[in-house]
Amino acid sequence: MKEQIVCKTSDLEPGQMKASLFGKQSVVICRTLDGEFYAFLNQCTHQGAPLDKGMICGATTEESQPGEYHYCRKGEIIRCPWHGREFDIKNEGRMLANPNKKLPNYNVKIENDHVIIYK
Repeated sequence: MKEQIVCKTSDLEPGQMKASLFGKQSVVICRTLDGEFYAFLNQCTHQGAPLDKGMICGATTEESQPGEYHYCRKGEIIRCPWHGREFDIKNEGRMLANPNKKLPNYNVKIENDHVIIYK
């Protein structure tokens, strides 16, 4: 099992993300508003956009009508910077519009203020 320190917990506030390297792979480390850390390949499944250039946001609820937006899950969604594809951070990086597609993800553990990812 390969593992690597990718950042310190203090490098990311809740609701932030940053790019790092895991070996030669670019990964995006996300910290949700509840303080949990997640890691994904830093590449959108659509056309390869660097996800760290996007944003962490929320989603609209199914009750939203045209022209009206009801938000939920603030700080749990990664939005691609190129075409707006949205991925659920807490649900294995699954795409909101098509849950059968997901971002390649990494296991994460915290040791002594270090964020460590592994496969």
